[in-house]
Amino acid sequence: MCLGMPGQVVRVAGDTAIVDLWGTEKEVRLDLLEDTLLPGDYVITHEGCAVRRIPDDEVADTFTLYETVLVEA
Repeated sequence: MCLGMPGQVVRVAGDTAIVDLWGTEKEVRLDLLEDTLLPGDYVITHEGCAVRRIPDDEVADTFTLYETVLVEA
């Protein structure tokens, strides 16, 4: 099973962004998304690509779910 990681967009530069993934900043590609991202947005990343923008009203629930999975694993 593969699991993407949620993170917050720190900077956007063309087709890439720097995303904060639980305190670690990684460069990810944005070309799979149709959404325009801005710093402060949240995304799900997988294999170095942002695969989904997390809607603002789902951010807290998404992080709670991931933290639960990580604690129980």
